[in-house]
Amino acid sequence: MKRIAFLLVAVATLSSVIAYMVPASGQAAQNSVPVYVTNIPAGYRDWRWISSAHEAGSLNSLGAVLGNEVAIKAYREAKLPFPDGTIIAALHYRNVPSDENNKVFGQAQSFVPGPPTNIQFMVKDSKMYAATGGWGYGHFNTDGKPGDEALLKTCAPCHAMATRDSVFTRYAP
Repeated sequence: MKRIAFLLVAVATLSSVIAYMVPASGQAAQNSVPVYVTNIPAGYRDWRWISSAHEAGSLNSLGAVLGNEVAIKAYREAKLPFPDGTIIAALHYRNVPSDENNKVFGQAQSFVPGPPTNIQFMVKDSKMYAATGGWGYGHFNTDGKPGDEALLKTCAPCHAMATRDSVFTRYAP
């Protein structure tokens, strides 16, 4: 009888330990590092120009692609994969005709950045963002608030198609 009581106590104790650890491990995952970039990197407006982008169609967007010093150095040295600490920013604007320029040219041919639409970031941290190829992705609306998670979930799969460490933009010296 003592053996059965001891066995029941041991099973109850083991069950309690397992029951305690399962929720704890789930909470640890919830409190871990965010999967996406949640803060706009400081000083990004002073970074150097990497390239420009024009996306036609429904996006009708002009973009300025900027990089921090780590990104610029990697681009200049053609270093792939990009090192941790690389941050690439894409500032997007509506593509609008320039009436002033078109008057000078005598025809409609000049377009300039109009109202801003969003800012996007790629942050390289191979440990923090291991699940997304070492890159964290951020999308911020014009009010500075992050885009929704459904939108951000599309970043990594799309960038995985790029052949240069998930980066589409080439350096335009």
